[in-house]
Amino acid sequence: MDDTDWQAKVKGILRAELKRRNLGYRELAERLEALGVHENERNIANKISRGGFSAVFFVQCLEAIGTKEIRFDY
Repeated sequence: MDDTDWQAKVKGILRAELKRRNLGYRELAERLEALGVHENERNIANKISRGGFSAVFFVQCLEAIGTKEIRFDY
């Protein structure tokens, strides 16, 4: 797998976790704000669309939406 494939994989994981909880980017932005992470809805949409976000942002999002476990066998 090349970097593009890895980016698609993490983007898919994050989108699946949001969908599983019926959350949109606006709700994610609000939950991140509660953690002290200042991102607006548009920035979040752009980051996730690109798939090229940092591991820190990925973990912050998972924490904000309450993910306790991640399955990598999608």
